[in-house]
Amino acid sequence: MSKIEKSDAQWREELTPEQYRVTREKGTEPPFSGRYNTVKEPGVFKCVCCGQPLFETRTKFDSGTGWPSFWAPVDAERIEVEADLSLGMRREEVLCSRCGAHMGHLFPDGPEPTGLRYCINSVALDFEPDSRRSA
Repeated sequence: MSKIEKSDAQWREELTPEQYRVTREKGTEPPFSGRYNTVKEPGVFKCVCCGQPLFETRTKFDSGTGWPSFWAPVDAERIEVEADLSLGMRREEVLCSRCGAHMGHLFPDGPEPTGLRYCINSVALDFEPDSRRSA
């Protein structure tokens, strides 16, 4: 997929204020406040900014942190990971590779088979249920 680039004004027009704050200004939603934290229904979680599929329910797990957590993305090329030195610590920031949206952070404390935890803001996602499995 080709990269999506939009002006700040375009993003502000297309996103809710909370979606903009999290995805474009690298914000974080409060824990346990996101609508996708407890979703277990089969489907795919897409970037709210550009619609790129990023995570599937089959890789989702309950991390107890209050944010949707996944042990792997749909495809490693759909995300980018960059160093985040904010808040006086080093973390790994997860970004959508197509539009650069801030999704959340990556931690090395997830379950097997990867041992990774992609800790993602619900407000940065759209969920598309898998109608083949839920029908």
